[in-house]
Amino acid sequence: MPFDSEAQVPPVREPMFKAPWPALALCVVIIGGYALQGAVGGDAVIARYAFSPIDLQDGRWPLLFTALFLHGSWPHALMNGAFALAFATPLARFFGLRLRDAMAFAIFYLACGALANVGYALLHAGERGLLVGASGAVSGLMGAASRLIAGRGAVGPILSRPVLGMGGAWLAINLLIALIGFAPGAGDATVAWEAHVAGFIAGVLLLGPFAAALRRR
Repeated sequence: MPFDSEAQVPPVREPMFKAPWPALALCVVIIGGYALQGAVGGDAVIARYAFSPIDLQDGRWPLLFTALFLHGSWPHALMNGAFALAFATPLARFFGLRLRDAMAFAIFYLACGALANVGYALLHAGERGLLVGASGAVSGLMGAASRLIAGRGAVGPILSRPVLGMGGAWLAINLLIALIGFAPGAGDATVAWEAHVAGFIAGVLLLGPFAAALRRR
């Protein structure tokens, strides 16, 4: 509101950054989950609840989801928490802040993460390497956010400049990661860049059906 010198009413100042509570809750779950993981026995938890491609063949579907809440190190968890907060913020506002809307947002997040892990498993069928981390799900948030950017807050077209631009940049970054075999926060762990790409695609494609179900335009 502009300043009125006659009424002497000060201007309203909005905070520069105020994330909606579902986005903050997701960040807390990612970082707090790693703290809990360490407290109850990190390696044992990973051995039991991490996902590997062979699990897909053996029907251990729940591991597609449990692996999203595990991380390999503090830098890994903190980086995923930070990116989740950034990309979840516009998406949580789009979904809405009621409990029902927040539950839909959580289901969307889990669906993106599970599909990211499925994408990785299909490309590494039968392998037993363990996969942990929220990166695939967070990539899904990024893909969905790119459609919101394209639509200026609404669901924009898939073949739009923001979606193709962000998707192309994310693909290039992950191909570079695959080439050099290193990513910040990964330490000595292998980076599942395929899950990142699959998660982004999942987020782009799933936003439309979720928006329709919630009657969001």
